[in-house]
Parts: sequence; structure tokens; C-alpha cells
Amino acid sequence: LKAVILIGGPQKGTRFRPLSFEVPKPLFPVAGVPMVQHHIEACAKVPGMKEILLMGFYQPHEALSRFLVSAQQEFKIPIRYLQEYAALGTGGGIYHFRDQILSGGTEAFFVLNADVCSEFPLQEMLEFWQQHGDVHSFVILGTTANRTQALNYGCIVANADTQEVQHYVEKPSTFVSEIINCGIYLFTPAIFQHIGEVFQRNQQELALEESSNGWQRAEVIRLEQDVFTALAGSGKLYVYKTDGFWSQIKSAGSAIYASRLYLNQYSKSHPERLAQNKLGGPVIRGNVYIHPTASIDSTAVLGPNVSIGEGVTVGAGVRVRESIVLHGASLHDHTCVLNTIVGWDSTIGRWARVEGTPSDPNPNDPYAKIDSETLFRDGRLTPSITILGCSVTIPAEVVILNSIVLPHKELSRSYKNQIIL
Repeated sequence: LKAVILIGGPQKGTRFRPLSFEVPKPLFPVAGVPMVQHHIEACAKVPGMKEILLMGFYQPHEALSRFLVSAQQEFKIPIRYLQEYAALGTGGGIYHFRDQILSGGTEAFFVLNADVCSEFPLQEMLEFWQQHGDVHSFVILGTTANRTQALNYGCIVANADTQEVQHYVEKPSTFVSEIINCGIYLFTPAIFQHIGEVFQRNQQELALEESSNGWQRAEVIRLEQDVFTALAGSGKLYVYKTDGFWSQIKSAGSAIYASRLYLNQYSKSHPERLAQNKLGGPVIRGNVYIHPTASIDSTAVLGPNVSIGEGVTVGAGVRVRESIVLHGASLHDHTCVLNTIVGWDSTIGRWARVEGTPSDPNPNDPYAKIDSETLFRDGRLTPSITILGCSVTIPAEVVILNSIVLPHKELSRSYKNQIIL
């Protein structure tokens, strides 16, 4: 068994700016650890997992190399980064590196998108695949969405008895199915034959269209539109439906929601990562992650859903809720931080209030997913969480509401519903 984690590249993650300027999006900390570490941890737990491959088109990056070395030591499993020479799409990358994936006689391999947060029921998908008996079948992880939101995802129509996928449509314009694609797959080497057919077809089409200016590449292959649509109804593709939590991490606002889902899971999987109320320590409400190097005043109140990074300083009487505070940030006395991501090495002055509007799914609908909001609506900034880029300084006694502050800004007054460039 192997696992491939698709981490994309620098021109992706644009909705994640200004945070993706400082660190590749897959390394952005969610619930205290890099986003992609949750994936690696889940893969490393599967018995028989021999190697984990990260695939993307980030340049070899100091932070990425450091992360890979520490993850290999922690999980005792070979982890390598394979760099694509260009953006090849979700199918093109694995096809390009098929020899690496198959080396050592791979029987089956998982493919996971890095920008999802999930319980990762990989073991269950494996058992489901083994029960189906056909060694050449493939499994998609699916979950249920509500009817209106299903249109934003890949929709799967499956046979109710066998779970065989009969029809697959990526982001349909009308309602197709409530079962959506979670971006987590289990393939056998036979998938490369199907991707190869798409590759050949692309080459033939490009040969016919001489006027295509050469900017299109036959190697760019999308698993969802090009491969699954063709495989549906052939008896080779199955869906395993999960009831566990799942969400996309496309925008910075969805990172706070993902952080909440993972912190909830920690009570079962990593109780040691959750802060406890101790004598002489800060007041903890709900699930809170605090890095051991952070210094926090005993009169501060943190939680629920707060993640405090490395070397953060939190002063007296500070209130933090539904927020991620990244390493080196400093919150001076009596600041209030709600629904906000505080960037690396940022400073918030005394009695300042920094607040955003949560973009959480409807809590009364068990199948609601997070909406991928557009940044602007009717020419105005859509109210969402407040983001401070790295090294932002907020003066004392000001209010920052629903705003995005780009890195290295020193503000002098209050702002509301603005992008501060």
C-alpha cells in the first residue's frame, strides 16, 4: 500500500491569501499542526502502508523539506516529495509519476487532496474495497450534502445495494445527487490504464487542433471530469459513504471551521493536545490547543475552538474565541479576538478588539457544508473572518471588523469591512 497526497502549488490557494504568502498552504497550521500532517497521520495508521508521496509543483522549499524530515522521524515511514514540472491536474500528476507510485509492487494506493479535513476512514475504505472482491475496482469516499450545496461539488449517483457508481458529474448545474465526492480515493494500478486512455485522447485532439497555440497540454488530466465521468456505470467505480466529519479548506475562514472539527476529534485521538484548566493557568472553555512554548497570563480566557501557536504571548484579561493565533504573535492586555486568524509575529495593542463574522455551515442542518463565499458581493466585501497577515501591528484601543490586513502593515485607526493593502 502507498498513499499520494496532492498538495497543489503556489498559484493555487489564492483564496487563502494573505496567509499562503508566508507558508505553502498545506503547511498552514490547523488545530496546532500543519494541515497535511492530519493526512499523513491517517495514512501512517493504515497497516501495510509502505510509503507516502506528496505531489505538487511547489519549488523545493526549506519549510517543506524540514517538515518532511520531521514527519518521517515522527511516523517512522518513508515520505517523499515529487515535484511536477507544471500544474498537471489531479490525474496528470499521478500519471506522470506512475513509475514511482508502482515501484516495489504496489497493490493499491490512496490519493488524498490536501485541502480537505476529514476523519479519513482509510481502513474502512480498504475493507470495503476488499469485500467487493474485484481487484480492478476503485473506491471514492463520499458524504452527504444538502441539495443546494451539492451543486458545488462532484455529485455521485450510486446503486443503493452495491454502491456501484452509475453516474458522476462535477459541479452540475442542476440537482443530480446528495452524495458528494470527498476528494479521497483508493485506486489499484489499473487506474493508470484509464488515465492513459484520456492522455492519448487529449494528444489526438491536440494534434487535430493546430490552432491551440500550444498552451494546452495533453498531460493535464483531471481525475474528476476526465476519468470518473468515463468510469461511472462501467462496474469499476464504487463509493464508500462516510458519516464522519468532512470539510473543504479553500478559504481562510474554512480553516477555523476545520480547526474546530479536528479539535473535537482530539478528545478521542489526541487528548494530550488539548489544554486543561489548571491552577494558576488561563481559563479554558471547550477545546483549545496551546503550543508548549506560548506564554499565557492566568487571567486570560481562551476557547472554544482556539489554537495558539509557538512562542505566542497573551497578556492579562485577554479574551480569544474561535480563532487561530500563529507563532510569535503577541496579544497585549485586555484585547478581544473573535473569529480571527492572527498572522505570524503580529501585535495587537491593549484594549483593541479584532473581530470577524464566522462563515460556518448551518448548525441545524446535519448535511450542511461550508459555503465557498466569494470575496465580494455587490461591490462590497462579504463579511467573513478577519485575517491579519504576518507582522501586522494593531494600535491600542481600536476596533478591526471583518477586514483583511495584508502583511507588514502598521494600522493607525479602526477599520470595518475593508481589505487593507
